Amino acid sequence: MDSFHWTQLLNPEFYINLEIGGVAVGIYVVLFIVFAETGLFAGFFLPGDSLLFLAGIYSGELMGTLFNIESDFLNVVILALLVAGAGIVGNTFGYWFGAKSGNYLYNKKDTFWFKKKYLYQSHDFFEKHGGRAIVFARFLPIIRTFAPIIAGVVKMDRKKFMLYNIISSILWAFTLIFSGHYLYELFLAKLNIDLKSYIEYIILIIIAVTTVPLVLNALKGKKVTEEEAEEEAEKHGDF
Repeated sequence: MDSFHWTQLLNPEFYINLEIGGVAVGIYVVLFIVFAETGLFAGFFLPGDSLLFLAGIYSGELMGTLFNIESDFLNVVILALLVAGAGIVGNTFGYWFGAKSGNYLYNKKDTFWFKKKYLYQSHDFFEKHGGRAIVFARFLPIIRTFAPIIAGVVKMDRKKFMLYNIISSILWAFTLIFSGHYLYELFLAKLNIDLKSYIEYIILIIIAVTTVPLVLNALKGKKVTEEEAEEEAEKHGDF
């Protein structure tokens, strides 16, 4: 048995191929990670997008743990539905947690790290862009972990949240799992390239693609904040 190193926890392939006592448990680990990443604060560091893409590549092995289905297409569909279900449950739990802790946060005094005004701003944001925010957040690392919690904190309409929770979970799961599965088959059939031999590169590419929007948004937000600060200073004659 290969020695374990903590860096393996950042590698999606580790979870997919995980065995306990000689029994493959990859499918259960994948579903738990999807739940944890979308429903628990502790899940933000887990490899969500790359995990689902690789799950599509290894769909046959993963589904074989549960039952054998001759249809390759059905294997992928059922896997995507299971993942979507785990995402829906995870988001629902996150929303519930946020709703239960909301009163505490609203009554909490402002500190250097916490400003109550952000709760009200978040409430306005979800009232205006709630559905779109939940859908887009599902495809963004870290943000998808906290989006349902914040939605619960700011009391986003429950029915509206559940609608977009279901839509976003299905879109996320089917897009990434089907992409992984059929791109793997396409590269293998047309180019004779086995993507399983380039897992590290695939992970790096997916991380780059999903992280760039976050970095750009953060830089844009910082620039806007600096410009607003300068405008306020000018109004008060500080320049």
